[in-house]
Amino acid sequence: MEIAGRRYVQFCGNDYLGLSFHPQIIAAMGEVHQAGATASALITGLSPELVAAQSAVAQWKSTASALLLPSGYQANHAAVQTLTVLAKQSAGGGRFLIDKLSHASLLDAIGATALPLRVFPHNGIAKLKRLLDDAPADQLQIVITESIFSMDGDAADLPAIAELKRTHDFVLLLDEAHASGVYGPSGAGYAAELGLSAAVDVSVVTLSKALGCMGGAVCGSDDFCQAVANFGRAYIYSTGVAPAIASAVTAALNVLKCEPHRQQRVRALAKQVRQSLRAAGCDLPAGDSPIIPIILGSEDAALNAAAQLREAGILVAAVRPPTVPRGSSRLRITLCSEHTDEQIALLCRHIAPGMTGVI
Repeated sequence: MEIAGRRYVQFCGNDYLGLSFHPQIIAAMGEVHQAGATASALITGLSPELVAAQSAVAQWKSTASALLLPSGYQANHAAVQTLTVLAKQSAGGGRFLIDKLSHASLLDAIGATALPLRVFPHNGIAKLKRLLDDAPADQLQIVITESIFSMDGDAADLPAIAELKRTHDFVLLLDEAHASGVYGPSGAGYAAELGLSAAVDVSVVTLSKALGCMGGAVCGSDDFCQAVANFGRAYIYSTGVAPAIASAVTAALNVLKCEPHRQQRVRALAKQVRQSLRAAGCDLPAGDSPIIPIILGSEDAALNAAAQLREAGILVAAVRPPTVPRGSSRLRITLCSEHTDEQIALLCRHIAPGMTGVI
């Protein structure tokens, strides 16, 4: 990146596969001669490009249907709004059970509903089981978690959640924003990698990260996606996804299939950088994702460390409250398949014991 005339190596974006600059995807956008969707998808916004993209996303995620929205934030809202309506139609109402570290968009969406909410500790399967055990028999339980968590880079305990579904009746909404494109066959996600897609009732995908485009998608059964089109206010009252963006999404999914080396490269880099930073003395959370947090504690420590890296020509974000809890301010390093070996070496060389506040 170039900022104020100076060039930096960027380690803070979410373009994990470098697709935002891919010539095939850019060309696909240029082939569409309509700038905007002009209205909601329910009015005039359902372009042929959007229909094709939704079909491609559903096939990619192995779901019956998918609906695209202008952002992942709106996709989460539409999914939660729809689940709320369905819960209110059940005899005992419903309740949301959500992992403590789930994305703010999910918490915001639930907060706008009238349904009760219980937050369980991060990957706190024992607490989740107790909440499900104690739930009224006629109350719909809706469990929500990310698959790869955006700030810690670790994974949900999906095997344990899938095992709970064998003995408990609940709906599972899985936010695959940071897993899609990186995990699973053709980047289909973390659930697909573990062979647990059947345990997921509703999957939300962000198209602005590994796919290099913009927007989000709600993926699920035909009935659920039809319900989103009827009850998901974030879908109903938003202008549809622009045809050029929809065309780019279809092209990005084709690149995922045809260029698996990108996914392989970013996974290998994540392993390499994590090993190097641990060897340098960094205490990293568990995980193997390209999101690598270095938790420093205070806001000043994170800001100072980011400033030192910037002096070295490295752009890394200092993440502070309210994005993360107080006392857990951090550097949030993100990797891309397009980072060169030399750039990776530069990063690892400057995050070392000699760097004030990092170790």
